[in-house]
Amino acid sequence: MELTAHATRTGEWWAVQVDEVPGLFTQAKRLDQVPAMVRDAAASMLGPVESAFEVAIVASIDGVDVEELAHNARTSRAAAREAERAASEASQRAVDQLRGAGLPVRDVGRILGISPQRVSMIENRRVSLATS
Repeated sequence: MELTAHATRTGEWWAVQVDEVPGLFTQAKRLDQVPAMVRDAAASMLGPVESAFEVAIVASIDGVDVEELAHNARTSRAAAREAERAASEASQRAVDQLRGAGLPVRDVGRILGISPQRVSMIENRRVSLATS
């Protein structure tokens, strides 16, 4: 069973309402406390409740589009992970080709704008992946 906890920020507290259980209202200081508070309130209203049910939290703050902020943050983190993966692959290709052309580690670092130690790390990562 899944319950949806609608948490609205009121001062320093989250006021919580659960639509699936009419009359279930509780409060919590932090969002991570909401599932336990909802379970406790549900148990007091309905009797012993299976603690395995899931509690989905929908947070709202007056004047703040919480869902849009969260969506933008998740999207940006995903884009950053993808950019990091692409940069890592591009660096690996560049190191492989430049070292394959006989350039010393220091020259490769100078061309790529990274330290010679980083060039060695990239090169060694490729070697260790190839042997594993």
